[in-house]
Amino acid sequence: MKLHKNEVLPSSLPPIGISREQAAALIGIGPTLYDKCVTAGTMPGPRVIGGRLVYDVEEVVRAFRALPHKRPIFGDLDDEPVAGNAFDDAEED
Repeated sequence: MKLHKNEVLPSSLPPIGISREQAAALIGIGPTLYDKCVTAGTMPGPRVIGGRLVYDVEEVVRAFRALPHKRPIFGDLDDEPVAGNAFDDAEED
């Protein structure tokens, strides 16, 4: 197993602790929004190791997967479209 010059861990052994920036990027948001989520209690805060803040990858993933899904605009997929929808009312060419 050969490591690249800047790698410490092989790709088969991903880290379990990551930085704030990495935790935010892991779920597709920026660090400032991640901080707001931590304050709101929807994302986990860091652990402290020798004064350094480290986020648990599994906790971040678990918290992300616990977030609610956005419902479709028109409700469930089986629902009829909302009456008066400009896209439905437009005449076909």
